[in-house]
This record gives sequence, C-alpha cells and structure tokens, in this order.
Amino acid sequence: MRYLTFALAKGRLAKTAMKMFEEIGIECQEMKDDKTRKLIFVNEELKLKFFLAKASDVPTYVEYGAADIGIVGKDTILEEDRKLYEVMDLGFGKCKMCVCGPESARELLQNHTMIRVASKYPKIAKDYFYNKKHQTVEIIKLNGSVELAPIVGLSEVIVDIVETGTTLKENGLGVLEEICPLSARMVVNQVSMKMEDERIRKIISDLKEQISN
Repeated sequence: MRYLTFALAKGRLAKTAMKMFEEIGIECQEMKDDKTRKLIFVNEELKLKFFLAKASDVPTYVEYGAADIGIVGKDTILEEDRKLYEVMDLGFGKCKMCVCGPESARELLQNHTMIRVASKYPKIAKDYFYNKKHQTVEIIKLNGSVELAPIVGLSEVIVDIVETGTTLKENGLGVLEEICPLSARMVVNQVSMKMEDERIRKIISDLKEQISN
C-alpha cells in the first residue's frame, strides 16, 4: 500500500485539522513535538505522511501530486486557482471575504465609479469587481496590513478577510459588501481521487459523520 500524503496549512488550521483527524482514528504522534525540526511526519501503521506548508503553497503541492490531500482555507483555494478537487467544507475557521472601507466609499461602489482597490487577494478582488459587479477598478496588491491603504489614500477600498471586524472599526472602516463565506476546506489531487478513491472517500465520510455528530 502506498502512502497517502497530507499537506496542512501551517498554524491554527493544521492544529484544528489534526484534532479532527485524531477523532476519526488518524494520529501522528511526531507532530505533537513542538521542538522537532522534521519536515515530514509519518504514521507507518496507517501508511500516512503529513507535512506543514505555507497556506498559499498547499494547493500547488496538491495540484502537482506532491500531496494527495490538502487542508487549506477557501480564500487560498480561490486566490491560487489550482486544478484540484474541493471535496468538503470542514466547518471551522469561518470568516468572510469582504469589500471594506470608510462609509464615504459606499457611494463609489454603488455608482460603479473607477476606484482603486488594495488587497492581499488580487485574483479574488478582480474576479468580484470584473465578473460579478462589472465595475472597472485598479487593483493594488499589498502583503501587509491592508487596512492602511484607505487611511493613507492609497486606495478607496480594500478586499480582505473579516472575522470580527474589530480592526476595521478601530480604524474607522467597515464592511461595505460581502464577497463570499470562507472556512477550512479539504482538497484532493485529481489523480489521487481516482487511484486512492476508496481510502480517500473513507476519510471524507468519517469526517462528515464526525462533523454532523
């Protein structure tokens, strides 16, 4: 039997996913050692391998077959746009992708004015404005705190993930439009889905059962 390999987005997502896996009998003791320098963690008994990756790299590992299964946020799946199967919503890490800005920008969105939009997610922003709203905008990619952009006059609005909205409020900004709901998802390599259909479907059905209980 070949190994099934999981790529997990580093941080909170990976920790929560591993807890879920443990509840359906998939364990990896090696991963619990915080001091380890290991990159790949193995469960010999179940023939499973796990590795942690930067969220934006998870869909790439899965598309190219370096991982059979990936656990990553919906925002990353949309932004990276890789060829893979999104097989289930894991139901945690819930938040929303939104257009945010000062209240004064609401009118510019309604009137389809040509505006500048700053975001860490240029693909999601472009898709929303061009294909859903049919509004021509200039998109500026940022890597850091996007909330700064409208405050310093770099852009009229931003496209960003909103969990509680506290950071926005503290900076005089708010949610102007909702783009889509986000949460942690499981993605599968297209070839693996055919070759390891039975094992992968078993994991999916076990997880679904556990979530519904």
